[in-house]
Amino acid sequence: LLGNNQSVELGEYINAIEEALGKKANKNLLPLQPGDVPDTYADSSKQVQTLGYQPSTSVRGGVKRFVEWYLNDYQTLAKVREATSNQAVA
Repeated sequence: LLGNNQSVELGEYINAIEEALGKKANKNLLPLQPGDVPDTYADSSKQVQTLGYQPSTSVRGGVKRFVEWYLNDYQTLAKVREATSNQAVA
C-alpha cells in the first residue's frame, strides 16, 4: 500500500465509509486525545522517483473498494475459517 502527498481530513474518511456502507456512523466527537496526531503528511517523491508510480486512486474510491473487498472476500474467508475450526473441535 502506497500513499500520496495529499492530506485528507478524518471527516472525509468517515463520510467515504458511510457512503460505501450506505449508513451513517454514530459519532462521538471529542477534542484531540493524548497521542492523537493533528496533521500528517507523506512525502511520496521517492516512490515516484524509484518506482515511477504516482497514486491516482481517490480516498472515496479506495475506501469503496476496501469496503467491497471486506464485505465480500474477507467475511467469506472468516466464515470458512470459523466453520473449519468448529469442525476440528467437534
